[in-house]
Parts: sequence; C-alpha cells; structure tokens
Amino acid sequence: MAVVGRGVRAFWLAVLLAFTGLAHADFSGQVVAILDGDTIDVLVDQRPVRVRLAQIDAPEKRQAFGTRSREALAALVFRKTVLVGEEGRDRYGRVIGTIHLGNLNVNEKMVREGMAWVYRKYSKDKMLYELEDQAKVHRLGLWVDPSPEAPWAYRRRPQK
Repeated sequence: MAVVGRGVRAFWLAVLLAFTGLAHADFSGQVVAILDGDTIDVLVDQRPVRVRLAQIDAPEKRQAFGTRSREALAALVFRKTVLVGEEGRDRYGRVIGTIHLGNLNVNEKMVREGMAWVYRKYSKDKMLYELEDQAKVHRLGLWVDPSPEAPWAYRRRPQK
C-alpha cells in the first residue's frame, strides 16, 4: 500500500510542477521555419512552437553575418526532426532550448562555426566559451571581421 501511495504523491507532484511552470520538458518535432541564426519554429502536434536557442546570440538579420548565420542554421536543421531540451521561456513567450539533431548539439555547432556568440548574459557553459575562443583563433564565420559587433550591442544602437 505504501508503494501505491508514493506513486500517487509523485504523480500529483509532477502535475503540480507542470502547472506552476517549474517543470521543463523535452519535445521533438520537425523544424518548419528559420527566423534567424538563433530562432526556429518546430512543429509539435501540428502547431509551430517558437524556440530561441539557449545560451547563444546570433547576428541580427541586418547585421554583418546575419544572413549567413540564418543560412547555416537552416542547412543544419530545416525540415529535420530535432529534439528540444526546454530550459524555460523568455519574455516574448518563446521556448528557450538546446537543439539536438541526433547526437549533434546545434547550439554548440553554431558557436563552433563562428555563426553565433556565446550570450554572456545568460550562459555559464564553459564549453561554449571554449568553442567561441577556438572560432576566434581560427577566424571562422563572423570572426573573419577584425572587430565584429555583438548582437546585444547592435540591438542597443539606434537603427537607421
């Protein structure tokens, strides 16, 4: 009887956590849109779910390398089924997540290829910083520019 009681308590705890937003779940689906180098739409239950790649920040569309970053992400995941490791939601309601395509961590690959920065405000992942340093040393992607502007700085600047 005690085992059943424990199982029931665990079930209700899981339900409670799900409704309070404290529980994060992984989900999978086909990538149906690439908005930019760090935002995709994943089809889940025939509805698109907007996902912002966690811990990275890609160049904005009108920024240098913005188009190339978007194209790089599209080449990796467009029309493919990905697993999203959900880490929460941002202020716009987007899922923040780590994208996996099989064994490939897409967030890491974007940084490794110089198609995104480590988002310093939100990342504590030392591996991402190491990947970014290697991309800089090898002048990959956006690091061919002698003084690339970080997207967070670009967004703060008044735009024409």
